[in-house]
Amino acid sequence: MNAPSPIKSEVDFDAEGKHVGFLRLPHSVHRSAYGWLPIPVASIRRGEGPTVLVMAGNHGDEYEGQIIVSRLIREIESNMITGQLILLPMANFPAAEAGLRTSPLDEGNLNRSFPGNPAGTPTEVIAHFIENTLIARCQYVVDLHSGGSSLLYDGANMLALTPRDANEAERVKALLASFGLPKAFLHAPNPVTLSSAARRQNAISVVTELGGAGMVTPAILRQANQGLLHLLGYVGVLQGALVPVQAPSTTRLMHIDASRHFVYAREAGLFEPCVELGACVEAGDLAALIHFPANPERTPEKVFFPGDGNVICKRVCAQVRAGDCLFQLGSDAPPFET
Repeated sequence: MNAPSPIKSEVDFDAEGKHVGFLRLPHSVHRSAYGWLPIPVASIRRGEGPTVLVMAGNHGDEYEGQIIVSRLIREIESNMITGQLILLPMANFPAAEAGLRTSPLDEGNLNRSFPGNPAGTPTEVIAHFIENTLIARCQYVVDLHSGGSSLLYDGANMLALTPRDANEAERVKALLASFGLPKAFLHAPNPVTLSSAARRQNAISVVTELGGAGMVTPAILRQANQGLLHLLGYVGVLQGALVPVQAPSTTRLMHIDASRHFVYAREAGLFEPCVELGACVEAGDLAALIHFPANPERTPEKVFFPGDGNVICKRVCAQVRAGDCLFQLGSDAPPFET
C-alpha cells in the first residue's frame, strides 16, 4: 500500500552517528486517549557502505534475539560502522512486552502479516513500516527467531529462502557460511513472511531458529552472537575488535520440504515423543503417541513420520490439539538446486 505510515520515528535514519529512540505507533485506548506504542529502535550510521537491519521480537516469546540485539545497541558505536546498522529488538512490541507469540492487541502474528497495511491493525501497521521504511533501505536483513514457548530447536539454526538462480545461490551460501551456525535450512517463500518482504525489497535475509522452549541457554546465545558479529564483519558494515576472527562452526546445508518434513497431531490429547532431537528417522518410523487420559482404556494413537530426515524441532508442551505441530525434520538433499 502507498498510503503513509502512521508510525513516527524519533530516530532520523539519514543522520550520521548513533541514535536510539522509539518508533511511535499511535494507539488510542481508554486509559490513554492520545497514546502511542513505544517500539525501541536504533540507527548507527557512518559514511558509505551496506545497510543492514537486525531485528528480534518478531514473535514476542522468542527471547534470545531480543537479548542479542539489545547488546548490539549497547556495544556498537558509530566509529565501528561503515554504512548503516538498524537495530530493532522488539519488532512486534505488544507481543514482546506480553511474552506472547502474537500481539494481545489484535492477535497479530507479525511474521504472517507482511506486506502489512498502514491503515490496518497494530501488527499490520508495524509490518508495513518494517517492509516499506526499514527494509527498503537495506541490502541485508537478519531476523532472530527461536522456538518460542511451544517449540524447541536442536541447537542454533539458520533459514533462508531457496535461491532463484545460481548467482543468488552463491551469495546466500556465502552469507550463511559467514554466520556459521551448525545447520542452515532452505525453504520455499511464503509471501506473508519477513523473508519474502526482504526479497520484494531486493534484500537478502537470514532467519535464525535459536533453541526455544521459553528459555535462554548460554551456549546458544554465545554461538549466535559470535555468528552475527562475524556476518556483520563479512558484509563490511562492522569493523574492529568486536568482529570475531572466524564463524562459530562449519554450516551443514539442508532444506525443509513442507509436504514431508512436518508431523502434526490429529486429535487432542497428551503428546509422548518417541524420538529425541537430532535423531535420524525414515518415513514410517514411529514419531509419537497421543494419550487420552480422560478415556484411559483407549489405546494411544500412533503418529508416524511422513518422510526421511533429521529431527530439528519438537513440541515442548505435552497437551496437544488437532493441528499442533509435533516435529519438524530437515534433509540434506539438495541444498542449492535452482
